[in-house]
Order: sequence, then structure tokens, then C-alpha cells
Amino acid sequence: MNISGILVQTRPERVVGLVEEIKASDICEYHLHDELGRIIVTLEEENTEKEIEKLKLLQKLKGVIAADMMYSYSEEELDGLRDDIEKGGEIPNWLNDPNAEAKDITYNGDLKKKY
Repeated sequence: MNISGILVQTRPERVVGLVEEIKASDICEYHLHDELGRIIVTLEEENTEKEIEKLKLLQKLKGVIAADMMYSYSEEELDGLRDDIEKGGEIPNWLNDPNAEAKDITYNGDLKKKY
């Protein structure tokens, strides 16, 4: 199951009409909007491909200036990461140490400084 938060932008004078159109559609779930034309919705689908299909439908609604994913949660991806952790062995004890400090973590993500 995938869930994504979408920010839809329209012109302020179009926001009420677009909100009604979104509510009447089965594309997504409406949550809230403001007077500046920003609308918050969520998409929930079984996979990423179907989410993208619905996002494209949302983007094609009349009056939509932009509709972009701001947050995405993939249950399948999370399960895969859990499997990787389990296969990788034990979690280092220091990760569960309440006295551990972020400054003590060595970051090796910068390829320019790779050993």
C-alpha cells in the first residue's frame, strides 16, 4: 500500500470550484485548502504506478497550476528495508543508546571523501 501527500496549486479565485471538483472525483482524498489556492490531498494505491496515474489525472483537472507529491510512504519499500536490516545482522548497540549523540556518527555518503 502506498500513500502520498499532494500539494495542488490553483489561482485563489478557482480554489473553491476546484475543491468541489476534487471532492466529486475518485482520484484522491481532499483534506484542506487555503485562500491562496493551495489544496492538500492524499492518494492511496496499491503501487507506485497507480499513484502516478492518479497524480497525472489530478494534474489535468481544469485550473490546476501544479500538483506535486510532497510526501510518499510505501509499505512495500518499508518491508524491503526491514528485510535488508534483518539479513544484515544485528543493529549496533550504540543506535539504541539514549546517550548517543549525532555528532559521533560518521557519515560516509560523500563520494568525494570516500576512503
